[in-house]
Amino acid sequence: MNINQLLYNLWREQSALLIAGGAFSVLFLVLTILSFFDSQQILGINRWVKPMKFASSIAIYLWTLAIYLYFLDGFQRAKEILAWLAISLLVGEIIIILTQSARGNASHFNVARPLDGILFGLMGIMIGLSTLSIIYLTWLYFSADVNLPTAVVWGMRWGLILFLAASFEGGYMAAMLRHGVGVTDGGAGLPFVNWSAVGGDLRVAHFVGMHALQVIPLASLAFVWLQTSVFKISPTIMTFVFALLYLSAFSFVFIQALQGKPLLALEKIQASGGL
Repeated sequence: MNINQLLYNLWREQSALLIAGGAFSVLFLVLTILSFFDSQQILGINRWVKPMKFASSIAIYLWTLAIYLYFLDGFQRAKEILAWLAISLLVGEIIIILTQSARGNASHFNVARPLDGILFGLMGIMIGLSTLSIIYLTWLYFSADVNLPTAVVWGMRWGLILFLAASFEGGYMAAMLRHGVGVTDGGAGLPFVNWSAVGGDLRVAHFVGMHALQVIPLASLAFVWLQTSVFKISPTIMTFVFALLYLSAFSFVFIQALQGKPLLALEKIQASGGL
């Protein structure tokens, strides 16, 4: 099957997820433009940066989920439910984030007032349901047939496992009602992502783990392509090695944050002109 046929089939089967991802990418562009005309800040950054980050991340996630569901043989009804559940929950989450940003309030870890607590609680429920759906998808990827090379299948399995690890780490942040360790949330941080440059920030590990969903399968696909010309080792073995290294990186930045250490210190950023 050539790439054009693959894209056509993907669109025919997973158009809802692809369209929803496109809508979130448009939202990202709209919010980016809006941020240039609105200087109000929340925790030291433009109030539209948070929904911008989530809109872009959700777009990538929905497109990725479309690919994961497409290559899963059978379970058509389950795949439809997973797709529409993801769309519904993430639309609900972004509505809450946009509402809080428009009100000038933090959307995450904010229980300062009853309404803030209710909205944060609703997001928690949505995220919990989303996590349960990915647990089910992970089970399917270990039990059902997947029409892909073995190395890529294992890359996708590892991606799901690391994604779930990052989800549980997100739950840890929610339980603490903060992402900073040894420093209050907000303040000096890296451009756009605003990860703390003076203390530990659990969002770094969360980001690394979440994007294992894309990174590890792409690496495994590269190992398959390069097997004959570059690598003589089995691409499945290479995938396992890469996944374990990725897991080590996730664990390292998580432990680093727990120790109250930033990914990049403030003085290093200043020296490079980042702030």
